[in-house]
Amino acid sequence: MTAPARFTQADIARAMKGAKSAGFARVRVGIDAQGNIVVDASNDPAEIMPPARQNPLDRLLLGK
Repeated sequence: MTAPARFTQADIARAMKGAKSAGFARVRVGIDAQGNIVVDASNDPAEIMPPARQNPLDRLLLGK
């Protein structure tokens, strides 16, 4: 049997909204291994994602 959820989507939305209203420019919410909500909030500029690398299997799957 599965355990009931420890929090709801509304709880996560409330955590994000609270961090935004506290003045943080960047908010990230995650769930740790124990099932706890983890809020990472900062005013640092967002990290730039590195460009996506080409997957050699794309030519087979996408017909390239």
